[in-house]
Amino acid sequence: MARAGLDPAAVTTAAAALADEIGLAQLSMSVVAERLGVKSPSLYKHVDGLTDLVRRVAILAANELGDALRDAMQGLAGRDALDAAAETVRRYVQEHPGRYEATVGIRPAGPVDPLAVAMDRTLASFAAALRGYGLDPADEVHALRLVRSVLHGFATIETSGGFQMRTDVDTSFEWIVAFLDRGFRATTAPSHGHDSDSTAV
Repeated sequence: MARAGLDPAAVTTAAAALADEIGLAQLSMSVVAERLGVKSPSLYKHVDGLTDLVRRVAILAANELGDALRDAMQGLAGRDALDAAAETVRRYVQEHPGRYEATVGIRPAGPVDPLAVAMDRTLASFAAALRGYGLDPADEVHALRLVRSVLHGFATIETSGGFQMRTDVDTSFEWIVAFLDRGFRATTAPSHGHDSDSTAV
């Protein structure tokens, strides 16, 4: 008998929790069914298989991260916004490694795809963190890619236990964010002072 109240959201939530616990690569329909106390075929009433389920987990994760960034950066600009965004991404990946992994490499089907909408919210938060630096518009996409690459790389390496040297990891993270801040200040567009006309998030 199918568990009462089972729906796509419940299946997705269970899959996301399992992805964090056992790793995205170990996720399967049978494992999710076991967690929910049903038989695997019952899940197909709610999702179209594992690929669809992982996609739903990615949408959930992108929305969660977008919400976390929005809340953390509220009212902040410049270095404060960058610090908040960086720490939010790092903490999210630490706490939800499996569901975060689901967002990596997955492509939206189009601009109205829920995945695209969710990812755009996250990108908008990163862009807002950079807006206070008054970067040349021609550099904005490069800066955005830099922030995403650095934060993604650091967080995923840390979560996988890849940092083996004795130097404190928190200190390294603070150094990296400070380095980014100095770099963005150095590339501020000539017509914009860093502390003038900064846009709050």
